[in-house]
Amino acid sequence: MIMSTTTVRLDPDEEETLDELAEVHGGRSNALRAGLRLLAAETRRRAALADLLDDWEQETGPVDDDAVAAMSDRYDLDS
Repeated sequence: MIMSTTTVRLDPDEEETLDELAEVHGGRSNALRAGLRLLAAETRRRAALADLLDDWEQETGPVDDDAVAAMSDRYDLDS
């Protein structure tokens, strides 16, 4: 497998955070890869929720804001 190289510019706080995560994840590259996987999973989760809400609206009508807030609280989702 060919690995590519990407340059990322970080501010000092981000640099410090990356160094902390690098200790846990076995290096800076591994920490960045773990973060990328988490971000991708969150993106897929949000897309699945949007699909669920679309299906729900088609079956039962519009979802009200209180129902969305209740689901967000129940499943610990951020806006």
